[in-house]
Amino acid sequence: MVSDTDATPQSSGFRWLQLVMGIVCMAMIANLQYGWTLFVDPIDAKYHWGRAAIQLAFTLFVVTETWLVPVEAWFVDKYGPRIVVMFGGIMIALAWLMNSYADSLVLLYAAAIVGGIGAGAVYGTCVGNALKWFPDRRGLAAGATAAGFGAGAAITVVPIANMIAATGYQSAFFTFGLGQGLIVFILSFFLRPPTVAMPAKKKQLHLPQTKIDFTPPQVLRSPIFWVMYLVFVMVAAGGLMTAAQIAPIAKDFKIANEPVGILGFQMAALTFAISLDRIFDGFGRPFFGWVSDRIGREHTMFIAFSTAALMVLTLSVYGHIPIVFVLATAVYFGVFGEIYSLFPATSGDTFGVKFATTNNGMLYTAKGTASLLVPLASIVAASYGWQAVFVIVVALNATAALLALFVIKPMRRAFILGNEAATEARTQDVRIA
Repeated sequence: MVSDTDATPQSSGFRWLQLVMGIVCMAMIANLQYGWTLFVDPIDAKYHWGRAAIQLAFTLFVVTETWLVPVEAWFVDKYGPRIVVMFGGIMIALAWLMNSYADSLVLLYAAAIVGGIGAGAVYGTCVGNALKWFPDRRGLAAGATAAGFGAGAAITVVPIANMIAATGYQSAFFTFGLGQGLIVFILSFFLRPPTVAMPAKKKQLHLPQTKIDFTPPQVLRSPIFWVMYLVFVMVAAGGLMTAAQIAPIAKDFKIANEPVGILGFQMAALTFAISLDRIFDGFGRPFFGWVSDRIGREHTMFIAFSTAALMVLTLSVYGHIPIVFVLATAVYFGVFGEIYSLFPATSGDTFGVKFATTNNGMLYTAKGTASLLVPLASIVAASYGWQAVFVIVVALNATAALLALFVIKPMRRAFILGNEAATEARTQDVRIA
């Protein structure tokens, strides 16, 4: 077997092939997060564990998926992407097979942890590999890869919903789990890292990129990392709450099965919303990544986060109208998913290429931190209604938009320019000595 460190073609066509395979792998793990909402009520109907208890499995999945990524990313940076993605494919298949037999919360939670480990291995590897292959188009490459995760569930939402209705949720878990894991396992054999470091290209002033490769310990000691982490948590919290709770919200609004017709397509509001959400989410990730390559990361964040706040505000006021529910959630996810392209690209720009997988993995743990608020949404909704949850999400997104433009932008520029100036000064001192 050819090792990951053997000679690898550096042609433009080969790196695009690597990107495409990464996108497909990401699509295969998408249902672990975005298809979950379809299973919540069927599981509750069978075992009566309660939504909050069942949603704890979702939190465990996201926490495990994200917080272990730095460890998995270290293996990628050291041994290459193939073995890590292969391991991920096995774990995601095992997780949904366990879900299909889960007759206790303990087993459900164990499956969530197994799935999180597998999904994190695939996610962190594919995004990190994209950052290494495309230093000149980080926003687009990270966005396209993340789009696989965002839109991957779009083509399977209806089949999963139909299978749940026809043969039960256990059958859906078993069939799709086995298929998704097998595809990831096969593709893992063909993933490669670039054998020659591809340097970042200095661009316009609005898109500063460091020439220095910062090690993970150096990154953890930098204040800009923690400010970026905070903003990531604030935005991710709202999106994860909405993704996990969209089915319960639609049912509580009494519109889940209301027919909605748009451009000749007609289906139940909830199914339409989830399908359209995944399409918009998938499109938004590469689109905003591409935009950020041109107007800057922080300006793009401000536009996206502000739009997200506006859409949630619309949902809180007019969400009981089926077509508004479908369109508002679609636009919301279209601007929410960009955090998974903008933050990896910003991390690569700020901290360099050599340790890009690990550094981005550390930043990605913010998603796990945000997931801790998902069960809280169920508790708040039960006590104060969904309006209270919407108010929290609007506040988080609006604050994040302001922080991106007025805090992250100047801090990041100062970090990059300051460290480069210090490095050049030390180099000159050495030459003089």
